Amino acid sequence: MPNQYTAWTDVEDEMLKELAEEGCTLNEAAARLNAKFGTERTRNSTVSRAKRIGAKWLGRPPVQVKRPTTILKVEPPPPVVNLPAPKKETPKKPVLKPIKSIFGDIVFEITTYRSEVYVSESRKPEVKFGDSIEVDLYRRDFTVNAMAIELTTEEPEFIDPHNGVRDLLVKTLRTPGSPELSFGDDPLRMLRAARFAAQLGFAIAPEVLTAMSEMAGRLEIISAERIHDEFVKIMMSPSPRIGITTLVDTGLCEKFLPEIPKLRLEIDEHHHHKDVYEHTLTVVEQSMALEERLGGPNLVIRLAALLHDIGKPKTRALIDGGGVSFHHHEVVGARMTKERLKKLRFEHQVVEDVAQLVFLHLRFHGYGGGEWTDSAVRRYVRDAGDLLTHLHVLTRADCTTRNKKKAESLASNYDHLEARIAALMEEEELLKIRPDLDGHAIMEILGVKAGPIVGKAYEFLLELRLEHGPLGEAR
Repeated sequence: MPNQYTAWTDVEDEMLKELAEEGCTLNEAAARLNAKFGTERTRNSTVSRAKRIGAKWLGRPPVQVKRPTTILKVEPPPPVVNLPAPKKETPKKPVLKPIKSIFGDIVFEITTYRSEVYVSESRKPEVKFGDSIEVDLYRRDFTVNAMAIELTTEEPEFIDPHNGVRDLLVKTLRTPGSPELSFGDDPLRMLRAARFAAQLGFAIAPEVLTAMSEMAGRLEIISAERIHDEFVKIMMSPSPRIGITTLVDTGLCEKFLPEIPKLRLEIDEHHHHKDVYEHTLTVVEQSMALEERLGGPNLVIRLAALLHDIGKPKTRALIDGGGVSFHHHEVVGARMTKERLKKLRFEHQVVEDVAQLVFLHLRFHGYGGGEWTDSAVRRYVRDAGDLLTHLHVLTRADCTTRNKKKAESLASNYDHLEARIAALMEEEELLKIRPDLDGHAIMEILGVKAGPIVGKAYEFLLELRLEHGPLGEAR
């Protein structure tokens, strides 16, 4: 009787291939073969035969996976850690900005009814929406800015609940409500009042000036950036004297530029002015009169004129027999200028330029009647650098003497200095003063590599160049 070891016949092979194609399992195939041919084929022998004859088994035998043994470990529970309660997320307030529309050279800002209020000591205003134009206009800064036109009606309607047109015609700054309410909403409006007075020539109503003086301390909650913007607009206005005077008289200037009101305490060393403060305002105005040499209104020269004497209070000394002196106030003033302008968030280059002009503003007074050597003139030009024209303007503006003869003499002396500078520039290109040897030539002659020695040699040669003019490489 056939068994599992009996040789496979061709007929069995053919049937095995057919069963493979039908998708039978190996167990089923072995059972059907045994039933038909009376054999005892096992599953393993059927698998071996299928491989031998190349039967493509569609119904793959199930794979038996040996499961790994799981070892359970009993461990103590982790320690309890008291974690802080999750912070509640504060919903961000939407940023409310007006829509801007440009028509020609005019920029229109479109927004809904709104107001900005500074709460307590916060430096950020809280923006609130309103529901009527009357409330919106009531919270504006000044009556001249609290007017509107209704365009949604059949006939346009002019809305002026606070007599803004009247104040506009008489050029007066008033607030729609009480000044205390207006400045409480936004303390920067006090600087804006000074700015409008300087820009537009408006007078500030007495009650507004009183509120500005009483509330000057509120300016401390305003960011330096916002103060910077208003201050620059005042300085670049047609009449910065009006703006500065308003700020000083109300005590506002003390909060962000205390060096200026302190100048009122100092008497000019030449006794030509009531105080250094008045002299300073005159210098600002006279520098503005010369700004065409700088291409028009210039922030750097105006700041330099305003700050050029701020070192005097710290350098004041009494002279035997009467009088005062302010030795080296230009050095102290230059340092103070840097510190103050940085606090007011001015650009680095503006800070450096203004401080350098303050440092150099007395240099000309050693010129006398033209006693300077050519080397001294070269150094004057070298130290001024790109600010040479600015220094010309500041030096001329700093002459505020009421003595007509002395003023003419100073102007003549400076004319002479400028003429000498022009002549030397034409001969020697003073703005490009360099030693006759560059760094590479110095290293080649001295036989050294780049380093401190080369720098010292370069400075030595530059001093020779300033002292004697062009020497030529041979010398």
